[in-house]
Amino acid sequence: MSSVVSTPKQRWVLALASTSSFMIAMDGTVVATALSTIRRDLGASLETLQWTVNAYILSFAVLLLTGAALGDRYGRRRMLAVGLGLFTTASAACALAPGIGALIAARAVQGAGAALVLPLAMTHLSAAFPPRQRGRALGLFSGLTGLATCSGPFVGGAVAQGLAWQWIFWINIPIGLVAVVLVRLRLDESTGPTVRFDTAGVALATGGALGLVWGLVRGNDAGWGSAEVLGALVAGAALSVGFVGWELRSAAPMLPMRFFRNRTFAAANTSNFCLTAGLYGTLFFLAQYLQTALGHGPLAAGLRLMTWTGVLMVCGPVAGSLADRLGERPLLVAGMLLQATGGAWLALEATPSLPYDRLVAPLLISGLGISMAMPCAQKAVVTAVAPAEIGQASGAFNMLRQLGGVFGVALCAAVFTTSGSYASARTFTDGFSAAMWVTAGLALVGALAGTAVRHTRPPTPTTELPTDRREVEVTG
Repeated sequence: MSSVVSTPKQRWVLALASTSSFMIAMDGTVVATALSTIRRDLGASLETLQWTVNAYILSFAVLLLTGAALGDRYGRRRMLAVGLGLFTTASAACALAPGIGALIAARAVQGAGAALVLPLAMTHLSAAFPPRQRGRALGLFSGLTGLATCSGPFVGGAVAQGLAWQWIFWINIPIGLVAVVLVRLRLDESTGPTVRFDTAGVALATGGALGLVWGLVRGNDAGWGSAEVLGALVAGAALSVGFVGWELRSAAPMLPMRFFRNRTFAAANTSNFCLTAGLYGTLFFLAQYLQTALGHGPLAAGLRLMTWTGVLMVCGPVAGSLADRLGERPLLVAGMLLQATGGAWLALEATPSLPYDRLVAPLLISGLGISMAMPCAQKAVVTAVAPAEIGQASGAFNMLRQLGGVFGVALCAAVFTTSGSYASARTFTDGFSAAMWVTAGLALVGALAGTAVRHTRPPTPTTELPTDRREVEVTG
């Protein structure tokens, strides 16, 4: 096949997977520029405002492996439709929330729905395209996901300023309802290996991720040395170790530990963890820098972030196509180095009166790097496992990606508080610069990990690989 979307079935899979991922990714960041309006309308405190963001990411991260496991066990199409329905219903509950507590609870349910949707959308996409075509398909998928992630603050600011904050959730309803119907009509049903459901593995993985994420999210508010945070981190680490031990002994593991003996799988996941940590850390503080230090409003700040967003949208599909021809490793490493360069440039340039035109170059470089690395990391992970194991691999990949986002925001926030504050534009800029150095360092670690990805020799145009075979890896 010469084109990524050469059949109607592939077109439907790509469209539905990308639409689902777009909604899920956007709701992770869309509230950022609407928080001040929500605070006034619902009388929220600073801590409860933070939980309108964190509740979504928290439940999303800790339930991702569970979502993939449920799809393997009960049907990927069925559980994708269930996840979209749950996400859509929770979106309506967010819009109708009478108080901040109800909004936080509804956001947590949204995250649970997202945990079903994202790994199963990625699994459908990976299964629909043979390895020779998968890079470009994942590039389109990643480009739209990156667009949603980075345009969320712009959309939130525009909606909150032009309509009302509730509409950032109402817009999910028609899209979600149509997506549920089309998923049922247009996608084929599939399952993972026919094995018993790994209940103990799900419980240990969920508990371990919950403890670690809770500790990271609460560290800056409760204190990194507090009993709450230390207890959560210790419990999360202990349960995670228990999960690894259980999976090594289980006859039907939810996440086979042998995946991590594959150097490509382990290295690509490490790179993507660092990429997402830097991405979310930059997004969290850059939106605030534009408003707090440079004095732009929510809509204007969101519009200025579109320089970054546009690169992700345009370059993601191109990078995916190049990965099909050149292999994942060179683009992954080069992309991470560009992300590091952009982060370091932002750290060096930041002042309380910086003209926007001096931000354009580092934003373009950082966006280009993320666009290059993201689809390559995804392609490397799903190519490293057998087709029947793509669901499990996708669940692990997406869970580590979300945990990377939480880790990046928490680490950048901890560094920000040691170097700056919200007291003035000058002190905020000092903290912002320190946080951007952290994102640059994370990207460098990701680049180093990317060098361990095995070089893949793409098939020649005259050689069509069947969809049920993996690409041949050669050390290079």
